[in-house]
Amino acid sequence: MQLHEIQPDNKNAKSKRRGRGGKHGTFSGRGVKGQKSRAGRKMQPSMREDIKRFHKLKGYRQILKPSFTAAVTLEQLEKTFENGALVNPASLFKNKVIRCFNGKIAVVKILAKGKITKKLTIEGCKVSVGAKSLLETAGGKVVIKLKK
Repeated sequence: MQLHEIQPDNKNAKSKRRGRGGKHGTFSGRGVKGQKSRAGRKMQPSMREDIKRFHKLKGYRQILKPSFTAAVTLEQLEKTFENGALVNPASLFKNKVIRCFNGKIAVVKILAKGKITKKLTIEGCKVSVGAKSLLETAGGKVVIKLKK
């Protein structure tokens, strides 16, 4: 058997074409009356419904902005940094462990994947409970100073 001879076990089922006479004529599975049964219907997009739910108040309306979180493992810290180094989002970006999103450095969370033997000082990053215990047993410390 060659690569070009391989065929799927099941053929793709073709979708039923409705509203063209025959068994699926007249209402064509759309019910009887109403907006959903008409030809060329235009339903409201879901975004409009969300906009309508906001209160129409004067002044600045806060729009939700996406927040970017970058996950960094202990393995990556072990490979990248030397013993006694300071680890913060700026140093992680400088060493190309994390990237910028829209010109801003992402919020960093350190996860407990892998082992660590170096004494590192973590600053300005979120740290999982497992990663914090592993860092402290290795002799490092975690200082939490997050910007809001």
